[in-house]
Amino acid sequence: MIREINASILVEMFISGANNLLNNRQKVDEMNVFPVPDGDTGTNMSMTMKSCVAGLHANADSTVSAVAKSVANDTLRGARGNSGVILSQLMRGFNKAFAGAVTCDVKLLAKAFKSASDSAYRAVMKPTEGTILTVAREMAECAVKYAPEFDDFAEFFALVTDAGNKALARTPELLPKLKQAGVVDSGGQGLMYIIEGMYHYISKNEIIELKEKETESKDTVVHTSEEEITFGYCTECIVDKREKGKSAFKFKANVEKLGDSMVFVDDDDIVKIHIHTNEPDVILREALKIGDLATVKIENMRLQHSEVIKASAQKSAQPAKKDKYAFVSVAVGDGIVSILKDLGVSEIIEGGQTMNPSTDDILKAFENINAETVYVFPNNKNVVMSAQQAAKLSDSNIIVIPTTSVTQCMSCMLAFDSDSNADQNKELFEEVLSVVKSAQVTYAVRDTQIDDIVIKEGDYLSIVDGKIKSSEKDAHLAVMASLDVMVSDDTSTISVFYGEDVSDEDADSLCEEIESRYADCDVIMNCGSQPVYHYLISAE
Repeated sequence: MIREINASILVEMFISGANNLLNNRQKVDEMNVFPVPDGDTGTNMSMTMKSCVAGLHANADSTVSAVAKSVANDTLRGARGNSGVILSQLMRGFNKAFAGAVTCDVKLLAKAFKSASDSAYRAVMKPTEGTILTVAREMAECAVKYAPEFDDFAEFFALVTDAGNKALARTPELLPKLKQAGVVDSGGQGLMYIIEGMYHYISKNEIIELKEKETESKDTVVHTSEEEITFGYCTECIVDKREKGKSAFKFKANVEKLGDSMVFVDDDDIVKIHIHTNEPDVILREALKIGDLATVKIENMRLQHSEVIKASAQKSAQPAKKDKYAFVSVAVGDGIVSILKDLGVSEIIEGGQTMNPSTDDILKAFENINAETVYVFPNNKNVVMSAQQAAKLSDSNIIVIPTTSVTQCMSCMLAFDSDSNADQNKELFEEVLSVVKSAQVTYAVRDTQIDDIVIKEGDYLSIVDGKIKSSEKDAHLAVMASLDVMVSDDTSTISVFYGEDVSDEDADSLCEEIESRYADCDVIMNCGSQPVYHYLISAE
């Protein structure tokens, strides 16, 4: 009988859970309700869990509280997509319940499941049942109800796991779109792969190994219109804060904007910081405000480089004039990126349908900006929550405009008024989103039926404002079907961006078709070079 687990066991459980999810990532991706080639729930949840694995072993000899804190912190910054953000909030709830605990028994585990569920529900503005939230909640309810009857940790975990799987199986009854697509909720399935992986370890005393070495994903690239700053001093210090008893929150907020590669650990008595900066003296002065310096190490990394590199780094480190406004946009495709830069976007975070940027990726983009107000355009429904989470973690004035397509972002940039204040422009952008219609055309990856639309694998789908409107055998027909829905008597401009799989000849032919049918509209055809979607369309 296992009455309680220690930090070492909890570490192995989390690793086993993460590996099980990684092994089944593709299965979760394929559970996308829409039959389009951008199913990414499995990828987002896998990358979110993967972000916490590296730091787990460092806490194996500590406490379950330290392990939970490590997982919560790392998944918070590593969260990708809506599913990843919700997963990070579940881990945040676990961390709150485990605070101060050395080991974990059945009662504490039940408390942790309840705290995790509550935290996730609070993070979602409009919680929807039949999702990962339902699965987490029903596991929590089971845990709280039956915890008094159990002493054996493994038996109790088995009961909770079973409750989660039963809740997952019921998700199609709660969400009609799941039932129609013949799938369970993908986020809930991802969560259950984690839970089942954790149970595998606690019941069999063995970690689920990765079936094959994961191919490293391409790093998210941040394109900046300014030269990248190189921070020359590797600065580390340990601060003993017992005597002054001050919070480290303000210290962290003050120093994190002074460099990059920061690692920040705040325990009860000490704070440890590692940061690459050009102002190590400022770091130490801020540290002394909260406590005594126990250890200090500063290394000049520029001495390890050539004089040319050093000169370049020193030049780039010069303080820049603070702009009134700056803009961050998530996008992919050389043509799309070029157009956004021409429109005045300061930072482009490379990412999109098949690879959503993490919260940390978005935070890093903020670090390259020196502006009073920063507007962020996620351009994807699965990136909105990550952007909002990054905004909360940043010290800058960040305003997230919940764009779900890059064409919406472009319309906002065209409408921007530099003479208006931040709130006025925010209202202007929101008005743009309410009137601009957006569409995408891509191909179906499986046979299915959405509402009354019968879809065959390989068909071209017309998706207008997030809803499938038709399924066609030809991409041009799908574009025209989209425009039939989008264009009204008030429409004056139709913009089309063709993707990497579309030839210039096909694009020219389509442009002629559109101009012929909508002679009263200005038709703009651009090469976007975007993946996944053959055409991105806007009408305004």
